[in-house]
Order: sequence, then structure tokens, then C-alpha cells
Amino acid sequence: MSPYTSFAVAGAGPTIGGRIVKALVEQGASVVALLRPSSASISSPLLEGAKIATADYADVKAVASILRENKTQVVISALAYGALSSQSTLADAAKEAGVKLFVPSEFGMPTEGGKAAHTVTKSQFADYLKSSGIPSLRIYTGMFMEFIPQFTGVDLGKFLVLGKGDASFSTTALDDVAGFTAHVLTTLPPAKLHDASFRVEGERTSFNKHVTSLPEGYVKQTLLQGLFEQGRGSSGWDNYADKDVPENANSGNAAWPGHQWKTVKEVLEL
Repeated sequence: MSPYTSFAVAGAGPTIGGRIVKALVEQGASVVALLRPSSASISSPLLEGAKIATADYADVKAVASILRENKTQVVISALAYGALSSQSTLADAAKEAGVKLFVPSEFGMPTEGGKAAHTVTKSQFADYLKSSGIPSLRIYTGMFMEFIPQFTGVDLGKFLVLGKGDASFSTTALDDVAGFTAHVLTTLPPAKLHDASFRVEGERTSFNKHVTSLPEGYVKQTLLQGLFEQGRGSSGWDNYADKDVPENANSGNAAWPGHQWKTVKEVLEL
């Protein structure tokens, strides 16, 4: 069966959703950016070349009508964590419209078999898709490189670290996440995508690797210290075995042959 050519992206904002739209358009795909009515007036160069459609995500009939009208084969959710509850109605609309594949909003640490709040929420949705008979594709990327300063709370090159800060974690640039998503969806046959998961990693690093000299007496802390000290920030983390499997962290990278993945230094200009 030929690769997919028609997509709808929900949550097409500037962080990851809009970038996925842009990457798909650059691949020559037909793309609908599905926006909430409150976002309809927002103009973004990331959405150029895509059709803009607005609907309340809770309105299954309205969303299904848009998907059907545009002959959408794949729905991609790039919703933020606080909006994940809307994915269930998007899935209902996708089923009603005959969508072939749903890509849920993962794009972070592995969630299969997870017991933490965010992993449970995402795994439960994957189960919902399966019970609905909709194939899914889950993409694990580790932390977005651009978010490292946000989660450490200091200037570029000066990261606050609680604990030793030596634990390795996966991190991937936003454009690489978007590019990878668009590449596999438009080049691989559906059989390679249905109920599959990809683990990618732009760079395996640690907070200490990027710490420069901090002021004397500086308090070292980060909100994610517990997860990262345990190694759960790796794309290779196995929630069932409760350990990191480093060789699995970039196992999906091979699906984008020849691509040069960006480094933390390049993205943050350290």
C-alpha cells in the first residue's frame, strides 16, 4: 500500500504542531491545520500551504465533517498536556470519518507501561484508540532541546541541577521532531506505521555536560530532577523493566536515513 498523503494536525501551534504542518507541506502532502475557533485569527508562517479549518474539538460531528471533506487519512495530535482530554473526541471524529491512522500527542518520554500521571494519561488514550479500532503511531523524542533552559530556569549555558546531574537523557530539536514525523508518515508504508512506536534521539546528554561556571552559592535545583536522576528522561526508558535501555533510545533514527540530527550546542548556541 502506498504511503499516506492526506493529513490533519490538531494543535497546530508554534511549538511542535505548526512545525509538523510545515514539514508535511514541504513533503508535498495535503494538510489541514485544525484549529479551535479561539485560534482562528492567529496567523503563522508555519501554516502556509495548509488549509485552515476551525472546529470545537468536542464537536465530533463537526470535526468528522472536516476530516471527511478533506479525505484525511491521518490525524496528528500535537495538543499540550493540559488539553489531552480533547484527544478522545478527536479519535471519535477520526473513526466516524474513516481515518486510517492516529498519531497521538506523545513527543516526549516513553509512556507505554508508565505509572506516572502523564504516562498513564497517554497510555490510557492509546488503549482507547485500540479499543476503537484505530491504529496509532507513537513517537518518543525525549525533551525538546529548546525547552532545556525553560526547565532549568537559568540563562543558556548555566543550568541549575539538583542531584549529581550526571544522568543521561534524550533530547531532540523541535524541527527534527517535526521533520522525522513528516518523513516517516509520507515515506513508509502504512504497515510499518500501524500500532508502531519510534524512539528517536537527537543527542544523548546530561545537565552537567552543559553547565558553565555558576555563581558561588548558587542553589542547584530543577523541577524534573526526580525523573532525570532516575534516567527516565531517556527515549530508551523501559517502563515495564523500570530501567533505561540506552541502545533503544535512538533506534528509530534509522527510519530517517542520511539526516543530520541537530545538537544541543547548535540549537541553543552555547
